[in-house]
Amino acid sequence: MRHTLPNAPQFYVTAPQPCPYLHGRAERKLFTALAGDAGQTLNNVLSRQGFRRSQNVLYRPSCESCVACMSARIRVRDFAPSRTQRRLARRNAALVRTATSAWSTEEQYELFRRYLDDRHADGGMADMDVFEFAAMIEETPVRTRVVEYRDPPAGDLTRADGELRAVCLTDVLDDGLSLVYSFYDPALAEASLGTYMILDHVDMARAAGLPYVYLGYWVPGSRKMAYKARFGALEIYKGGVWQDLGDPQAHEADIHPLSVDPIVEQVARIDLPLD
Repeated sequence: MRHTLPNAPQFYVTAPQPCPYLHGRAERKLFTALAGDAGQTLNNVLSRQGFRRSQNVLYRPSCESCVACMSARIRVRDFAPSRTQRRLARRNAALVRTATSAWSTEEQYELFRRYLDDRHADGGMADMDVFEFAAMIEETPVRTRVVEYRDPPAGDLTRADGELRAVCLTDVLDDGLSLVYSFYDPALAEASLGTYMILDHVDMARAAGLPYVYLGYWVPGSRKMAYKARFGALEIYKGGVWQDLGDPQAHEADIHPLSVDPIVEQVARIDLPLD
């Protein structure tokens, strides 16, 4: 179904699908195309209103009977790593980070496949081939970087760099860094590379003078998303405003059908960039 505002992007709603985060629930997304000269501006503005990018689409959960998914971001200025986070940052300090243009490689895809087969073999991306992977990385109308993490060179004259261990597809917004998708070597589970990449993005945002690191959606009651609540200075987009997470369990009571507003009202409240 299409929903349109005057002189504005057109918004659509997907058909309900099984929810990947909460068993027995169905997910539905509100989305709009991201293209043209105004793409970067639209990505900036809608990201501040809980939207996320996937290739050339911006989307936000708009489920019929649930409001569990809440966009989450770290307030860089106030963030202080926990003792555990400081320890794993030291453990991974030898990794070499490089940021390149949004271009996929066979090496990235091989790591991506190992990650999916080990961690998400029954997920929605399980059947993604190399061409679909390339589209995920390269089809971006906005400012996007591929951040790679490698082992330091080991003196092997046949290689100019070390083994690829982790990758993060990152959008550069006007107010922060947005982690679009990340994956890592599943053989290094104890290294907590997913957490490490978030910590490193906080460092990058701080160095660039950007106030936020956007982490995607946090879902109370979902074990898959529980790790995001372990980051300090975490804000969630709830009720149309950004607010401190506070006690994570306090948000579980808000997951009920009466919290859902009609799609027309949701679209009407979206603030769009001025022409």
